[in-house]
Amino acid sequence: MIRQFFPSTLSRYLSRTYILGFLSLFFVLLGIVYLFDTVELYRRAAKFTDVPLSLVLQMGLLKLPEVGQIILPFAVLFSAMMTFWALSRRSELVILRAAGLSAWQFLGPVIGIALLIGAFQITVINPFSALSLSRFETLEKTHLDRSQNLISFSGQGLWLRQSTEDGYVILHAGKVAMPDWALQNTMALFFDEQDLFLRRIDAPKASLEGGQWNFQDAVINTPGKKPARSDFLSLATDLTIPDIEESFSDPQTIPFWRLSRFIEILDATGFDSTPVRIHRQTLLAQPLLLMAMVLLAAAVSLRPQRSGGTTGLIAAGIVIGFMVFLGSSFLQALGASGQLPPLLAAWFAPVIALMLGVGAIMSLEDG
Repeated sequence: MIRQFFPSTLSRYLSRTYILGFLSLFFVLLGIVYLFDTVELYRRAAKFTDVPLSLVLQMGLLKLPEVGQIILPFAVLFSAMMTFWALSRRSELVILRAAGLSAWQFLGPVIGIALLIGAFQITVINPFSALSLSRFETLEKTHLDRSQNLISFSGQGLWLRQSTEDGYVILHAGKVAMPDWALQNTMALFFDEQDLFLRRIDAPKASLEGGQWNFQDAVINTPGKKPARSDFLSLATDLTIPDIEESFSDPQTIPFWRLSRFIEILDATGFDSTPVRIHRQTLLAQPLLLMAMVLLAAAVSLRPQRSGGTTGLIAAGIVIGFMVFLGSSFLQALGASGQLPPLLAAWFAPVIALMLGVGAIMSLEDG
């Protein structure tokens, strides 16, 4: 009876200790990041007289959830190291060992909390972060970049908005042929500064070359006039192919629940969905990565204080954490360039980190 009650009490104690440590460290890191981000945003906003401080503070908050997802593995790693180090310093690990508990038994609650944090990130934090980051980018383009060119993508194809000498034009393409960004089934709607419709151009193809859109076999419809045809028609633009590609290089603005549908739309319209596929697989692998961080933290922290070298062991754990992060980023970059399959690019680093953590704990137990 006592033996059944003790593990349950121990689990609650370890879970509570780790959660408090994790939340404290996580919010401290968020506060530091928010401070630096806000200072940088304020520096950028200082050259405009119509950007108030309240807007800068709001933009910093909107960016914070996305930053939180980046520092989450580090918070899990460092808080686990702090928890295990505290247990060792207070000789509680010696008591647990004397009670006949293995490392896996008192690691279980912390690993379970890490898995729950990963699941919470995927289902709640990521969708909220995607919405807030999308709002942040809109405010950034409007108030800091002062960009008049808007690019959006939906199931109906590609939509572009750019300024012209007498107003603006909205360009729509039903499909895009990659990698040259040749627009197909193109429509251009011209408006003046008072939003009055001027004319419409329809063309089966359009391409972006030399600072202008080139329409082939275009049909021009102007109110009050008969339709006119043109074999070649050009429209000046300050957009470039990198500008357009940059608008689709941030899958972080897509909530997790919509990623599968967005991938289908990208494939159907001719866009490269590889970055989005890697992002989705990376999110799915996040609980495994957080579990690996806990095991790596335990491998360098579950040692009696008399064995010495605590500072070096903790430093080694920090180095391991950054190596996992850099390795994961490197593999994702290889996947985005097409050199690795998305599944391998997203899952390889967490699996290797998990295997290293399991091997280190098994070695520690045998020792």
